[in-house]
Amino acid sequence: MQPDGPFHAGELAAQALAGVASRGAGIRPFMPDQHRIFFGQLPWLFAGMLDRDGWPLATVLASGPGFVESPTPTTLSVAALPSKDDPALESVRPGSSIGLLGLELETRRRNRANGRVGTVAADGFTVEIAQSFGNCAKYIQVRNRLRDGDEPAATPINLSGLDEEARALIAGADTLFIASTAAFEAEASGVDISHRGGRPGFVRIDGDTLTIPDFVGNNYFNTFGNLLQEPRAALLFVDFATGTLLQLQGEVEIVWEGSELARLDGAERLWRFHVKRGWRRTHALSLRWSAPEFAPTTLQTGLWSAAA
Repeated sequence: MQPDGPFHAGELAAQALAGVASRGAGIRPFMPDQHRIFFGQLPWLFAGMLDRDGWPLATVLASGPGFVESPTPTTLSVAALPSKDDPALESVRPGSSIGLLGLELETRRRNRANGRVGTVAADGFTVEIAQSFGNCAKYIQVRNRLRDGDEPAATPINLSGLDEEARALIAGADTLFIASTAAFEAEASGVDISHRGGRPGFVRIDGDTLTIPDFVGNNYFNTFGNLLQEPRAALLFVDFATGTLLQLQGEVEIVWEGSELARLDGAERLWRFHVKRGWRRTHALSLRWSAPEFAPTTLQTGLWSAAA
């Protein structure tokens, strides 16, 4: 049975494990006008979906501002689809769960919307919104829009693990996106996509395993709540200077406590992402962004220390 309120059982369990509680007052079953306007002014939209085997996928859609519209408080219309070489393309199906994240780097503003795909056409799709909420600006680095790139997208590289180029992109990243799902409660909770940020090097790489800190946030625990029920997840890394995208699928284990947390200042928990497969698409995104101006909260976090 679905619990009362906006949180499913996994989210409530994650909050209990973290020793916090949230009423989720900012989570609504519709988009307020400011969110509807916000999505409409963005040049991109991050999306989390499920493939036909139930694995989450994370991707980004891009076009000119105005390609996302909100005809009603419970509907978004997206005039774009994943490209034909994006593994997420076949996941845009009528009735399929989808999580959306609008991110404005210039202002460090972000809003999320979760729901289901409505209609699908040759040039886009609609989304029926079930949840809408804002997130704080923590760990979002300021970047300014530069002139779009015009390099042709390279042939996608399929990965069974992390190669040298993938590790280099991750090692220099200050931002990532994670898509997750509530598994057996997917009818009620669907798919979520969330932003994570830190200083370059905040993601530790050990072979094909990534260890990522969980810094203080909004106490909703949407992602961790999903991962408690379904450890399969997806990551998206963006090279903001070249438009290269790295999409990964893997399984997550959460480290709630222990001495390992002391190796990175500010980490309240850790999560380990075991890479199963991935795709690297060079110049897949035409948008280009400036070097980051780090958020004050990001600068307060540390980097991995050597093992004791």
